Parts: sequence; structure tokens; C-alpha cells
Amino acid sequence: MTDTFIAFPSTASSGVLSTLPAAEHRLPDFVNARMDEHYVERVGKLLGGEHMHTWLPPGPDAIYVASNDYLCIAGEHQLLQAQADCLRLGGADLLMSSVFLQEGSRQHRLEQQFARFMGSEDGLLTQSGWAANVGLLQSIAGPGVPVYLDMMAHASLWEGVTSGQAKAVPFLHNDMGHLQRQLDKHGPGVIVVDTVYSTNGSLCPLEAVVALAESSGSIVVADESHSLGTHGPQGAGLVAQLGLSDRVHFRTASLAKAFAGRAGLITCSTKFKGYFLSASRPAIFSSCLLSHELAWFEAALALIRHADDRRAALRANAQQIRAGLTDIGYNVSDGSEQIIALEPGPEPRTLALRKALEARGVFGAVFCAPATARNRSLVRLTLNSGLTQVEIDKILSVCAEIYDELDVPTWSSSKRARRN
Repeated sequence: MTDTFIAFPSTASSGVLSTLPAAEHRLPDFVNARMDEHYVERVGKLLGGEHMHTWLPPGPDAIYVASNDYLCIAGEHQLLQAQADCLRLGGADLLMSSVFLQEGSRQHRLEQQFARFMGSEDGLLTQSGWAANVGLLQSIAGPGVPVYLDMMAHASLWEGVTSGQAKAVPFLHNDMGHLQRQLDKHGPGVIVVDTVYSTNGSLCPLEAVVALAESSGSIVVADESHSLGTHGPQGAGLVAQLGLSDRVHFRTASLAKAFAGRAGLITCSTKFKGYFLSASRPAIFSSCLLSHELAWFEAALALIRHADDRRAALRANAQQIRAGLTDIGYNVSDGSEQIIALEPGPEPRTLALRKALEARGVFGAVFCAPATARNRSLVRLTLNSGLTQVEIDKILSVCAEIYDELDVPTWSSSKRARRN
């Protein structure tokens, strides 16, 4: 790595300029060792100098299956117009923490809209899904409280446990027997799941989770980031779809998925909301949302409520592509929803998969450590409602074309399917 040199006045009285490496390049060994692990060991030695997340230049007919805009609303004129109108009207926002917002503010009104949409008493908007999960877990699970996390629960949920100094107790993915044994061993606490898991599109057995929570005296936190907008009545989420709105204590979501914005959401009681705003560090020490951001979500919520046709198209596209990949010989049986994992396993193999897809105009997203276990890296295809039949046919034909080239039967996911 080439050092950058800058000139700055010497401490000597002569005023002569000295030339030394810029401060950001004069780092101690404990920082350099961590960077060397990434650049030297991982990128240099393991991956031959190539980076897992650096896309090849896309062609004009490239198909992107890497976006979380599941219902294709990011370019909707009415949403863009709502945001533009808000900005055009002008007026300065109050740049302050949400804790200072008064009852009746525009953000509070939108929080109530989301709460009614999801069948909850109240709601909270945060700066991101990450802030929602970290802030919530930090606020409900203190030192020594057991928090039972599905092994595939989002990293922000694990971070929240660390932030609250609670006791993380993992259980095997969607394994209710293992969760029961962990509850028997550690006692009542907080059970944390994703409704749709972001790595492979698997559904949480939510009814079984809720039953175990109730029998053990635990509470449930369900992250609906990948089901809010896409599942349930009017897109109200999987919890609502299963009729569990009165039995799940907290729901969270990133609004950077189907809602195509930048914020997070928590459903809760009004009493808890007042406590959260005075106890959650992400809430206290971050600014509230701005007016044009709120305008986007108001318009997006109205659109998504009436987007049953898009939800149906998304489901149909997911079913067709999953069935097609299965017929070709890929193991995509770990999931069932709009997120599809093509899992070679070791990172060099996943890099080869990404490059083979991109060379043929299909762009997915690489998931690797720390988003996955080191030897369970994958290319994630996130589907959307706007995929045409031509695009679906191309995705499947490309996957068929590279099947032998990449020796798919030797992938870790293929071996797992044979074992099962």
C-alpha cells in the first residue's frame, strides 16, 4: 500500500516544512494487523488479489437481482413527486433527536399510520433497521438476561444483545427442539427471529416460536425487514398474515427493503415508546427523520397497501425461478421466498460464481464472512415483482449454462442436499 505524504510545519522554530506520511497511514501494529488479514491473507492469498464485492462492468442488458426493492417502487413518480414537493415547499427542519419531538409531530403521525397498518398500538421510526434492532435489544435485555437468537438472525440483533450486555444464547436455525432445550437450560428471556431470513429466504416457524415463548414466559422480537410490504394483508407482514399481531411483543423492520427508503421501524405500546425514547442510545443520540423522508414513507405506505398485484407477481416470480433452479440441479431448498441463495461454500468458489454470472449479464450480491460462516459464502439473488418472462428465462438459462463449468454437484449446498 502506497503511503500518502503531506507537508506540515515542523515543531522546530525554523518553520521548515517536514514531509511525513499522513496521519491516516501512520497506524499502530494492532490496526495494521487487522487490515493485513483482509488485504494480504483474504484478498491477496485466498482470492488471488480480487475482491468479493467488486462488480464487473455491467452491459446495457444486465439483469440486477441484488436490490431489496421487492415491489419496484423506488422509481414511482408519485413517491418521487411527494418528496420533491416537500423539498420545494422549503422550510427548515428541526435537526434534533426524536426524544424532543412533541405529540402530533409529522413523525409521530406517520408512526401511528404504520402502527395501524400493522395492527399495533404504537410505533417508532428510527434512522435505520440497524438502529431499530440495536436500540430495541439494548432497551429490553440488560446484563444477564438470556436472549435466544436464531443462528441466522440479522447481525444487528446480535449487536443489540452485545450493546445491552445481555447473554446471547444461540439456537440452530429454525430448530424448535434446540430452542426448547436452550429455554429449559437458561430460563425465560427474549426470543429473537427474522420472519424471512435475509441470507436464504427461509420462513421462520413463527407460530411454534410464539408457542414456546408463551410456555416459557419469554417475549418475542420478530424482524420483519424482508416480509413487511411483501407478505400479509395489504403487505402488513408475516406476523399479521399468521394472525399473531396480539402475541408478538415487538416487530422491527428496515424500511430500506420493500419501502425503498432509509429508516427503521419498531411496533410497541405507547408506554414502551415513551420509555424507549429516553433509554435507547441510538434513539437519543441520533437525529429524527427529515420532512422529505417522512413524505416518501407516507406515499410509499399508501402505494404498498394497494399493491396486491405486485405481491402476487413477486410470489410467482420466486416460485418460477426456484422451480427452474431446482430442475437444473441447484439446491435452493433451504428457502422458499423472494431471496434465493446459490451457495458454493468456500469464498474462491463463490467469487468464481459471481464472475460467471456477471460475465453473462446477471448481477447478484455476494454474501460472505461476516455475513455468513467462512465456508458458507454464497451469491444471493433478490427477486422483484417487475422481472419479465424474458429476464426470468435468461437467469435460468445462464444458471444452466454455468452448471458444469462451476461443478455445482461439488458445492457445499449440493452435498448438504444429498446428506439430507
